[in-house]
Amino acid sequence: MFYYLLYPLHTTFIAFNVFKYITFRTIYATITALLITLLLGPWFMEKMSSLRLKERINGYTPDTHKGKSGTPTMGGLLIACAIVFSTLMWADPFNVYVWLVTAILVTYAGLGFIDDYVKTVKGNMRGLPGRLRLLVEFAVAAAVGLALMTTPGFDDSVTIPFFKRFSLDLGPLYIPFVMVVIVGTANAVNLTDGLDGLAIGPCTIAAATYILFAYVTGNFKAAAYLQVPFIPGVGELSVFLGALVGAGMGFLWYNSYPAQMFMGDVGSLSLGGILGAVAVMTKQEMLLLIVGGIFFMEVVSVVVQVGFFKFTNGKRIFRMAPIHHHFELKGWPEPKIIVRFWIISIFLAMVAISTLKLR
Repeated sequence: MFYYLLYPLHTTFIAFNVFKYITFRTIYATITALLITLLLGPWFMEKMSSLRLKERINGYTPDTHKGKSGTPTMGGLLIACAIVFSTLMWADPFNVYVWLVTAILVTYAGLGFIDDYVKTVKGNMRGLPGRLRLLVEFAVAAAVGLALMTTPGFDDSVTIPFFKRFSLDLGPLYIPFVMVVIVGTANAVNLTDGLDGLAIGPCTIAAATYILFAYVTGNFKAAAYLQVPFIPGVGELSVFLGALVGAGMGFLWYNSYPAQMFMGDVGSLSLGGILGAVAVMTKQEMLLLIVGGIFFMEVVSVVVQVGFFKFTNGKRIFRMAPIHHHFELKGWPEPKIIVRFWIISIFLAMVAISTLKLR
């Protein structure tokens, strides 16, 4: 909005020329979202408590989590509102990629809200039926994939990290591929959201990493120099991701151990969906396995645990899955697990960024 309201004034006041630059608007989108979550956090937590939207602890977590019961939840609503407002203020309102990723945010947040509402207010700890939730997630992801295929300058190729000019042309398999990336990432983040600040930390780190990828992909000179696909308009996603980083940092202020509020499925599903969608739009889908390595590790631990349990008729590899609960039951303090997972996320982000030169 500011881009169209204030940038035209640069002919009169040269200072307004800064609104043309994605870097400037990304910084202030980050600051705007950060301030929104910080300032509205106390009011939001009080509101969630008054509406009885508080965490209910199920039997699939260690006994130490019983003390977390009653903590205000659905903090993902605050994150989503901060991202949307900040994006509307600082991003190009006519950019198709911004609208598509916003659609993922809103629909996945809405789906997560219903799931959280069923769990907290209705008392049904299973939430929405799993098949119904996945059906909606896949349908939305398919719609985004179809929209991308009709967007000028976007194709159905998939780039491979560490290779300069090698890419895969998936053809009719591209939309199913997009569906798997978006839905898979959304549910991987959802699985990771089990300790105070455990999910929002890696999400914020991954979003900050993809700010760089989005900017490079949308800049013709940078893309040519670093030999990555150039996609006109994708650079504007940097502003959206900046808003995510700001909202994530603001939320972490209240979600860090011991958490004053949780994000709920409304937050984890939408943030994961965003990361998956941005990875697709920047043609860095494969790098998401590195950038989001923590999420991938959590999913693998669950798959391995369930598979081994069924194959051996009741034996387990981990004391509990996802794997962060395994470390809890080994006696690791919760803050130590969280910070070490953050350190791993930062390390993986640096490895992913290094691939821009290792091609």
